[in-house]
Amino acid sequence: MAALGDQSDAPPASDQQSMASQNKPISTIVIVVAMQTEALPVVNRFQLTEDRNSPFPQGVPWVRYHGTYKDLNISLIWPGKDPVLGVDSVGTISSALVTYAAIQTLQPDLIINAGTAGGFKAKGASIGDVFIVSDCAFHDRRIPIPVFDLYGVGLRKAFEAPNLVKELNLKLAKLSTGDSLDMSQQDELSIIANDATVKDMEGAAIAYVADLLKVPAIFVKAVTDIIDGDKPTAEEFLQNLAAVTAALDLAVEQVINFVNGKSVSEL
Repeated sequence: MAALGDQSDAPPASDQQSMASQNKPISTIVIVVAMQTEALPVVNRFQLTEDRNSPFPQGVPWVRYHGTYKDLNISLIWPGKDPVLGVDSVGTISSALVTYAAIQTLQPDLIINAGTAGGFKAKGASIGDVFIVSDCAFHDRRIPIPVFDLYGVGLRKAFEAPNLVKELNLKLAKLSTGDSLDMSQQDELSIIANDATVKDMEGAAIAYVADLLKVPAIFVKAVTDIIDGDKPTAEEFLQNLAAVTAALDLAVEQVINFVNGKSVSEL
């Protein structure tokens, strides 16, 4: 029998803190964006300014834009240009690093990964479609050993935001992530196994870090190229990038407006 005043039935302190954070209004958002072309329309829309006193380690190319919008403190994190080659630091390694660093330094209530993606017409995707991601997995981490194979796939649920999806009338999709723009035959088989509608180079890595550090993450993906279509992927991606980033920018604004004034549990 528990002694009088024993709190053994009460939730652990960590769970109580988690429940409290779920119910307080969201105040700090980090938006992770892989490419400058994707980032700048969002930066301009929310009138964010570049942080000249970067909170990140000296020498890294990572860029933080920040500002306030309505009741929200918004930081957009772009991994920057590769110091040697001068191209956007795309892919899973940079995205995981900046997500970890942003969570540690900025302590966000919510992460939004916004970016372009390839889509599969066989799954109903078209150029310019914007999806909210329900599940993230990898398609190029092949480890054919029991249990390690599941680790390689790294399947994770994205944060469920049913009210946001319903209110904004957004499509839901599963996302598959890999470090190549093209798709090998082995990749294709893994993507089919992942039941993915969209394919990118960052999402599942961001989902891994967000899950590890217990920060809810929403993924907004806009389709630039049809992977199972007739055009070469790189050509179609570059052809549609500017127009599709405009659709992505609008979707991010809608998501931010919906989030404003709400708690995580209200999403």
